[in-house]
Amino acid sequence: MAIASIRPAAVSGQFYPADERVLRLQVSDLMATAVPLEKVPPPKAIIVPHAGYIYSGSVAAAAYGALLPVRDEIRRVVILGPNHRLPVNGFALPAAQVFATPMGSLPLDRARWALLQCRPDVVVDDRPHAYEHCVEVQLPFLQSVFDRFTILPILVGEASTDAVAEVIEAVWGDSETLIVISSDLSHFHSYHQAQRQDRATVNEILAMRPVLDHEQACGATPVNGLLRVAARHGLVPHLLDLRNSGDTAGDRDRVVGYASIAFCDMVPHASQHH
Repeated sequence: MAIASIRPAAVSGQFYPADERVLRLQVSDLMATAVPLEKVPPPKAIIVPHAGYIYSGSVAAAAYGALLPVRDEIRRVVILGPNHRLPVNGFALPAAQVFATPMGSLPLDRARWALLQCRPDVVVDDRPHAYEHCVEVQLPFLQSVFDRFTILPILVGEASTDAVAEVIEAVWGDSETLIVISSDLSHFHSYHQAQRQDRATVNEILAMRPVLDHEQACGATPVNGLLRVAARHGLVPHLLDLRNSGDTAGDRDRVVGYASIAFCDMVPHASQHH
């Protein structure tokens, strides 16, 4: 394996613009116009969608905007998402040590990359990562918010909630580390059916119940693991946005659901009613 092997952008020009200037403008516009449902303290972890930016970028931007106050503090971003293309038994880390986007290159966190390889359910394999979009679409948002940081992209396949929780706990770190779970919600229901189902799913997440299945969210497995760890650390979930493709850029016959949810430390003296 080449030391600095690079995983090139695979879905630029499809999910988001391939031109750096156009991409920067689009991300900055999405961030500027995002309207989160509430103002929250800087999150330790977020759940964000991973569709094309015209569909889910505005929903994702609600969560990334909440991170602006700690833009100088975050040095490491761990991203867990579902594998859409190749089956993975357990967890897949890339062999590539750099992920490229039109906005530049992001190095991997080599120490935690090496640490996770001690687990028998972790494989190092570039193939599931090669064309996977769930991590890649998060990177330009992260690059627009943070300056210097490393990433740890983890694709989650067949794995128990306990196993996912162990992996997240192992890389949880301190306030320099952000955990990102990349997941859409329901797929291909009618508009009103999706609204009902996604609201019920979000209610499970806000109640910190790690019982989601893949009909509710494609990233149900990493979401469930995060819920377990977040509960252990006393984090509080906040819904920042909940919409579907029928609200943003698609028709309303077959929609995909999106939510942004932030997991924050309790702020003991903050007034709850403002």
